[in-house]
Amino acid sequence: MNNQRGNDELLLYVGSYALQDEPSIYQCKLDRNTGELTLIDSFAGILNPSFLVGNQDGNRLYSISESAQGAVAAYAIHPESGKLSELGMKELEGADPCYLTLSSTGYILIAHYSSGHLNTFALDTDGALAEMVSQIQHVGGSGAVSDRQEAAHAHSIVVNQEGTYAYVSDLGQDKIVIYRLEDGKLQASGHVELPPGSGPRHFVIRESGNTAYGINELNNSITTYNYNSIDGDLEIVQHISTLPEGFIGESYPADIHLSPDGRYIYGSNRGHDSIVRFAIDSTTGLLSEPVWSEAGGKWPRNFAVLEDYVLVANQNSNNIAVFKRDGDTGMLTATGSGLTLDKPVCIEPIYGK
Repeated sequence: MNNQRGNDELLLYVGSYALQDEPSIYQCKLDRNTGELTLIDSFAGILNPSFLVGNQDGNRLYSISESAQGAVAAYAIHPESGKLSELGMKELEGADPCYLTLSSTGYILIAHYSSGHLNTFALDTDGALAEMVSQIQHVGGSGAVSDRQEAAHAHSIVVNQEGTYAYVSDLGQDKIVIYRLEDGKLQASGHVELPPGSGPRHFVIRESGNTAYGINELNNSITTYNYNSIDGDLEIVQHISTLPEGFIGESYPADIHLSPDGRYIYGSNRGHDSIVRFAIDSTTGLLSEPVWSEAGGKWPRNFAVLEDYVLVANQNSNNIAVFKRDGDTGMLTATGSGLTLDKPVCIEPIYGK
């Protein structure tokens, strides 16, 4: 298949929890006419590739290795077959990396859950990781949830589209920590404190509306922020539950994504086993009109939102479920299509140019 192709097929990669000698990154394709998801190939050689990110050109893929001795691997994507060729793997200073992102200015940034470290690396001419240009360690947790907030836990790091600010969701500290990003170096710029026991996990920026949204793992909520792209500041304006009123049981939100047109936002609920959709007010950015859809499996972790489909990685039922997405209403409809894969936890579409 040609991964630079037209609109009928979409190349994507799935990361999972697996041993180093087992298949752990899966190459798939989505037929956008039928919703059929097909497994093309699988790749071993990396332990627990639980988070993946592709570059804007669609020719490189990066994966963390979530482990006590963390690492990041870089891969070239073959332009015709989509096959991965490893460019190099670099060990990291910090335990259990859980998230990585690419800045528009050419750096890769990594967040470490267990040790609270942040790393920034330059990329060489092939796209592999070069020298480390910045390292910061968060210290101290809020302690509000004693078994989860005993220490700092940097759960994600997200860069704005200009590549000037980075936002770190620290689950252990109940903070979004803001950094100025200059030549790959992280410089503290401020932070926003969330209610005790929130546990911020993932974060997205709606650049066109000057709003941002964070999903909070420990109190089952999404926080809406006013976002200032000039000075990077955030202001909390709303907290809203990811669960329906009256739900009884344990549930932990995981991932959050905007629709491509910025009109809707989606979150995954592990335990309630659902995807929640909110409408976004075009003027204020506030969320309303929640609608819940069954996730098509157990423990929906990461998911991908396309113009026409939503694909959900259900970790505990070992499957990816495919939903048709209505672009006008944002509503999801199960297609019955999907794949059985072992412990899928991340889905990364590759668009290319």
